Amino acid sequence: MAKTKDRGTPNPAAGPGLNDDIGEARRLELYRSQVEIRQAEQRAYDLFLQNLVKGTSHLSLGQEAIAAGFGCAMKKGDLTFCTYRGHAHTLARGVPIEKVLGELMQRDNGLMRGKGGSMHLTSEEHGVMGSYAIIGAHLPIACGAALTAQYKGLDYVSVCFFGDGTTNIGAFHEALNFAAIWKLPVVFVCENNLYMEYTPIHEVTAVHNPAGDRASAYGLDKIVIDGNDADVVYRTAEAAFAKARSGGGPSLIECLTYRHSGHSRADPAKYRPEGELERWKLRDPLLIYRERLKQFGIKQSVIDDIDKNVARIVDEATEACKAAPMPPAEIIFTDVYADGGWAWRN
Repeated sequence: MAKTKDRGTPNPAAGPGLNDDIGEARRLELYRSQVEIRQAEQRAYDLFLQNLVKGTSHLSLGQEAIAAGFGCAMKKGDLTFCTYRGHAHTLARGVPIEKVLGELMQRDNGLMRGKGGSMHLTSEEHGVMGSYAIIGAHLPIACGAALTAQYKGLDYVSVCFFGDGTTNIGAFHEALNFAAIWKLPVVFVCENNLYMEYTPIHEVTAVHNPAGDRASAYGLDKIVIDGNDADVVYRTAEAAFAKARSGGGPSLIECLTYRHSGHSRADPAKYRPEGELERWKLRDPLLIYRERLKQFGIKQSVIDDIDKNVARIVDEATEACKAAPMPPAEIIFTDVYADGGWAWRN
């Protein structure tokens, strides 16, 4: 594959402008969420290298600020729909790390007792309505959930995360059109990490911003933000949720970010231009946010305590998963249908 010109690396000097509208408690929550995602994802990679995670997995290393920003802005009852790269969004809604790692390790203590695996994390209790391995499949489903909320007069928002490649799928355009016509309470979030699997998105897309530049076709505002700054993401999410809850309809938000690893565990990412990863690591979400906390006078000891506490939780979760049994064979036919069984009915 030919080398491609580096596009989209954000300016390290750029910032949202300091103010205290978010508050210390919420900022610590945003930081903790990013640390939990980073450490859990790194542990998932380590466990894979130990042959304890079977099959493939898609990590969000480098993209933590998006999941954390939206997760902290969502309230109980809001619904998350995400892709196969959904560990981060699942953790951001409060699912315990042990449940996620257990599922990746196909253990009985996993979120779905080991039956779903890396690409199908689901927790109705936490508003996580599934990870979808088929590109674009979940956008119309998110619209359906939003239509339900609108029809029943319920105050919840559907939040649908997807990659830049999804913007070239028919379901993306169908869902945007449907949501705009019906003014549905749904927020579409494009995690633009510049690559659709192994192909640079700009090589196969007619516009510069694959999501943002198409918003006007559906009567929506162009919203393109720094997806590596959790404060920016959080503020943007809050505004979109307020619009949706008030009957203002959908939003389409493009978050510029970058994955530090390959598309999946089998991808060494050799197609990236030399130096691109290093430049993006200057805008590592966790580095940005540690400095942000210091700018607001939060002591280094408080930051260190969060790091250490999360590390302890990840270690304990890892050991619990290693000790957990594999799921029993008798559950193989359960949960095929909504009633918990497998027998076909018509």
